[in-house]
Amino acid sequence: MVRVMATGVFDILHPGHVMFLREAKKMGDELVVVVARDSTAERMKHRPIMHEEARRFMVESLKPVDMAVLGHEGDMYLIVEELNPDIIVLGYDQKFSEEEIETECRKRGLKTRVVRLHRYGEGDINGTRKIIYKIVDRMDELYAKDRHS
Repeated sequence: MVRVMATGVFDILHPGHVMFLREAKKMGDELVVVVARDSTAERMKHRPIMHEEARRFMVESLKPVDMAVLGHEGDMYLIVEELNPDIIVLGYDQKFSEEEIETECRKRGLKTRVVRLHRYGEGDINGTRKIIYKIVDRMDELYAKDRHS
């Protein structure tokens, strides 16, 4: 059995997330997704809109996902050691080095392979920040419309 691990914040689920997880699932028999803790997300990317447990629940509810867990604060490799995946799948926009992850896994006695997936489409709702900006723009439009009514 090939265990695949994917990671991310998964704040405001969008089609890009679903496509990423579908492609990750194709690489093995079991897909385990590690959802970033609120504190980790804030340190590495941005303060999440949704709480970590809500994000984990949403991800676990997706069809390609066999299990979703919260990551650890601090040493991100602790969860890798616990799950011992055969493959770690990275999204095109994740700021990690495949080589550095593989090197650290080897140091910890893991034979994990790291694969980076390509970008999916150019849609306007393939990123959390894009969705938030679109909502803000729409709110500005609605506010302007209401003022003139």
